Amino acid sequence: MFSYCTDPDTLDGLKWLSCYLTTGKHMAFYRSFGTVMLLLMVTAPVALAFGFAGAMAARSHFTPVRWLGKGYSAVVRGVPDIAFFLFFVIALDQGIEYIRHNWSEPIRQGNDFVVCQAAKMPLSSSPQWVHEMYGFSLAVLTFAIVFGAFAANVLYGGMRAVPRAQMETAEAYGMTRRQTFWRIMVPQMWVYALPGLSNLWMVLIKASPLLFLLGIEDIVFWARELGGSKTSAFTYPHPDWRLYYFLGLLVFYLALTKLSEVFLERVMARLTHGQATSGGKSNTKGLAI
Repeated sequence: MFSYCTDPDTLDGLKWLSCYLTTGKHMAFYRSFGTVMLLLMVTAPVALAFGFAGAMAARSHFTPVRWLGKGYSAVVRGVPDIAFFLFFVIALDQGIEYIRHNWSEPIRQGNDFVVCQAAKMPLSSSPQWVHEMYGFSLAVLTFAIVFGAFAANVLYGGMRAVPRAQMETAEAYGMTRRQTFWRIMVPQMWVYALPGLSNLWMVLIKASPLLFLLGIEDIVFWARELGGSKTSAFTYPHPDWRLYYFLGLLVFYLALTKLSEVFLERVMARLTHGQATSGGKSNTKGLAI
């Protein structure tokens, strides 16, 4: 906050606005944009890892593993995201505390779930950053499980789209099944899976406001908090400005999706270069002209 912001009642015009936009709550609002971006950057590779494991499991020749892979994709994709977020986080949190409870007293007391203080996750005596990291880790895990199920379905389809003749040719040259998978199928499946993964990335961006369900103060929380009408009881009273705050969020998400489209188009062009796909053929024609 600027030095002239000590007495808000004496401010007007741009000085009032500059002081208002640099309050502690606004700084938390600006940091929440970084929280959303960090969530996306961490969740995307973790969800992709979940998806790749699920796709490999769905292709397994061992029946229980194949059922597990297909069941993971089918069950998680069939549950609404909000319902899964509300159920999984509570179930995981209570499951950890259930294991850590010392059992000197019953854990179920009527309808209440009560554990000893030492079993709390995190402990009430833990610093604030531990609570924040715990909540953020739960968010990453929950997002990764949900979107990993969709990624598993996309990657499974990409694996099946790789021409069988290429796999048979590799096997005819003496490659093992493992070598054929990693050297032939995996490098080529990304060409077929990238369009679906691109759509999944866009959906992940749009789903980031669900962070508030996990108790994380994200950009939507702060936009609603700061934009709501403030009376003279507050340091910086103002009418209802939520329209302008949410308009700013609209611009942010549109800009993020546009940048994502440009980046993904370049990745697609690089992957399809020289490949026997529609994208690769169009690149070849462009070079020939």
